Amino acid sequence: MVRKTKQEAQETRERILDAAERLFHSQGVSQTSLQDIAAEAEVTRGAIYWHFKDKVEVFNAMMDRATMPLEEGMNPVREDGRDAAAAAALTLAELRWGLINVFHSTMYNLRTRRAFEIVKHKVEFAGELHSLKQRQLDAHLRWRGENRACFEQAIRQGQLLADTNAERAAITLVALVGGLIDEWVMAPDSFNLLEVGQTAVEDYLACLGGPGQPKLPPLSDAERARLGQVAVCPLRPRPAED
Repeated sequence: MVRKTKQEAQETRERILDAAERLFHSQGVSQTSLQDIAAEAEVTRGAIYWHFKDKVEVFNAMMDRATMPLEEGMNPVREDGRDAAAAAALTLAELRWGLINVFHSTMYNLRTRRAFEIVKHKVEFAGELHSLKQRQLDAHLRWRGENRACFEQAIRQGQLLADTNAERAAITLVALVGGLIDEWVMAPDSFNLLEVGQTAVEDYLACLGGPGQPKLPPLSDAERARLGQVAVCPLRPRPAED
């Protein structure tokens, strides 16, 4: 038997994940078998088992490759190149950028959008898929924690009202962002998620700051240029600007 090269093995793995993504999206995770994935990818079941232990592992690899929008936005890379997760709490400006990047990725990154739709609407967290719920919960709680730490820091620095409840504010922000994305996924042609999302986040942060607190400055050209740089698949064409 001819041994596959490392590149050939990687190409097979990607083909399997592409097939799984298409099938999970079209017919749901629980309704998709490894045999279905093998047929769609035009490989044997043995090829799948060479790369993955079971369907749960296929699912997790697909999600890791796609990067969930809310996971992606939690840890934006700062302008100095540091990963925000490895540094101090985000500033309000960094939090704002991370959430706008979430909206950008959801709108223009096909793989990210599809992965979001799968995890929100195509997974039944039961049986062999029960463990997947923990992944979603962990990501959700980490994101909420990032928001809370940012708000606590902003309160200490006098950027938010002193009596702001950072935990409640973080929960509300999660609901605001998640709700907007959910609404857009249901009817993507009904509004511009990037524009509406940015305005909603900025208005919410301004309310937390109270009267007299200056609003965040507009996004800089450098910040706009960084949006979507972590995309891992072709972007949807942007609508023509007036």
